[in-house]
Amino acid sequence: MSVVFSNLKLNEACKEQHHLALERGFEPQPVAVNLMLIVSELSEALEADRKNRHADFKVFGDTYELEMSDFAGTFPNRPPAYKTAFEAGIKDTFEDELADAFMRLMDLCGEYNIDIEKHIHMKAQYNELRPPKHGKEY
Repeated sequence: MSVVFSNLKLNEACKEQHHLALERGFEPQPVAVNLMLIVSELSEALEADRKNRHADFKVFGDTYELEMSDFAGTFPNRPPAYKTAFEAGIKDTFEDELADAFMRLMDLCGEYNIDIEKHIHMKAQYNELRPPKHGKEY
């Protein structure tokens, strides 16, 4: 089996993600709703890529430094520095939307106690037995 899949630690992460979702008030949904929410995040990732909207860590870092400067604390009700920086350089980007999709997948696996590590291992072993491109053109 591929080394890439030999040390996964996803099951605990999925349980934690589901716990965090419940803490934030997200109620369990039917499987169909969860799957469509995942699809919607992937659609948002597609749109972000079409608009060439990708994470900009320089903007994130520069904004974070500015927010953490001596002037940051002088305005009442100012959002935390990380939030401001994230919204300036990361939010609604291709990478951000992919992260949302992963987090929703993890929540789904956590909610239904799916042993995703086992399923990934099994699928990887099966894929090793398949022909290039799984016998398809692309």
